[in-house]
Amino acid sequence: MSDVRVHNFSISLDGFATGAGQAPDAPFGHAGERLHEWMFATRFWHEMGGGRGGSGGTDNAFAAMHGPGVGAEIMGAGKFGPPGWQDDPAYKGAWGADPPFHTPVFVLTHRPRPSIEMEGGTTFHFLDASPAEALKRAREAAGGQDVRLGGGPSVIRDFLAEGLVDHMHVVQVPIVLGRGVRLWDGLESLEETYDIEAVSAPSGVTHLTFTAKSR
Repeated sequence: MSDVRVHNFSISLDGFATGAGQAPDAPFGHAGERLHEWMFATRFWHEMGGGRGGSGGTDNAFAAMHGPGVGAEIMGAGKFGPPGWQDDPAYKGAWGADPPFHTPVFVLTHRPRPSIEMEGGTTFHFLDASPAEALKRAREAAGGQDVRLGGGPSVIRDFLAEGLVDHMHVVQVPIVLGRGVRLWDGLESLEETYDIEAVSAPSGVTHLTFTAKSR
């Protein structure tokens, strides 16, 4: 069976994956872009945007694992768009006409709408479903490849709570946000079900990988 993977998911030292006060011009609230500056500097990020340059090394090696072997993605409503996007029937996500996913993407929302086919192979499907139900749909669409869990923190937390995540890459960024949405709440003793490794990068971030122990 295909794996469920999380990649490049950044959190602060106090565990927040997004700040408070999310808005169309501030998708991560008061955190701004500070959680993701490590990735913006990598060769992976530059090439994903069609450019050149960027750094190699540890951060780039981890960031580049994001895409290979992935046949579908699941994301929450908060990743698809800022609060209130459900009220705009013409809204098609935050990534323009050619989103970077290039696979079927399943958006979890309590207000489903018809699927949207975008350029580059991305099609957004909107589901009001449990984690297990959404995963079943995504696996069917992935064609034997893995399913990437894109976030946000509440979605990843729900999948972790149900034991549905096989591999997770979390990037701990050396900032303190103090408020927002945390990843770890309610996941006491998570370390008992995962093998965890930590790699420090020259940029100052720490890459944490969680690999599910044999079940």
